[in-house]
Amino acid sequence: MRPLVFAILLYLSSSCLANPLVIAHRGASGYYPEHTLEAYRAAILMGADYIEPDLVLTADGQFVARHDLYLGNTTNVAAIYPDRRRDLDGRSDWYVMDFTLAELQQLRARQPFDDRSASHDDQFTLPTLAQIIQLLKAMEVSEGRTIGLYPELKSPQVFRRLGFDMGPMLLQELDRLSVSENVIIQSFDQETLEALRPKTAVPLVMLVYPKSRLQPTEPNVPLAEIARFADGVGAMKTLLVHSGEDTGLVSLAHDLGLFVHAWTFRDDRYPDTFSSSEAELRAYLSIGIDGFFTDFPDTAVAMRNRFMERNRVAVEP
Repeated sequence: MRPLVFAILLYLSSSCLANPLVIAHRGASGYYPEHTLEAYRAAILMGADYIEPDLVLTADGQFVARHDLYLGNTTNVAAIYPDRRRDLDGRSDWYVMDFTLAELQQLRARQPFDDRSASHDDQFTLPTLAQIIQLLKAMEVSEGRTIGLYPELKSPQVFRRLGFDMGPMLLQELDRLSVSENVIIQSFDQETLEALRPKTAVPLVMLVYPKSRLQPTEPNVPLAEIARFADGVGAMKTLLVHSGEDTGLVSLAHDLGLFVHAWTFRDDRYPDTFSSSEAELRAYLSIGIDGFFTDFPDTAVAMRNRFMERNRVAVEP
């Protein structure tokens, strides 16, 4: 593993200093209940390059934005449908695939983090993909800039068993809504991405995490394998910097033609090895990540811009 100081020197000597993408993780989810139009709107106003909706399917096959299959910790479902709770895989909760879109639209979103503000709880609905794209297109006009869409297909294997093939369904919906550019599709499900590869030119991202506790810097899917069917890798950040050192995974991915987006950076949660969230982000920007997911797009944009400006000045002849 290379110490970060050497990685920084290598990065500063490179000719590629394009701004890494700021990807609004579930919208501006540090401030608003995640996956709401308000969270996405705020993220865009804060300058995020992409917004990230996690996509699940309703009982009637409609895409809605939720991070999990269960609804109990992010909505007021217990108050609206108290009798619809059930057990699944050892968890007693309310599950998105048990509700039609019309039923889900009766719900309101809540902040799942106990130490974040709940002042916006029970105010905002659960948006469909169509509503998110409508918002994005309107704000591209009002903001005068391009805004990317970075959907994640959640638990495709679960929906496959229910008769829904999420990959083709997403492509059909994007086509129906006339969205073909500035889209990146991501998933933890390799089978889904492999099936999508011959069907679309949209960039595909394989999400990865450490293979095991004994192999904390080795991704659960080898990068060489990912390069066969994907354009990028979405890496749990501990794969990239471990014990304060660059693991070399970013360089390896780049050598294989893969871009690297790291997840997830949070102002209110960062490792003890860093003095601040900005110090943490600087370490990752220094090793050449191409983008990163954040709950706090406003501070992330500011930190990214400061880092890039200092580096541009540093490498001027």
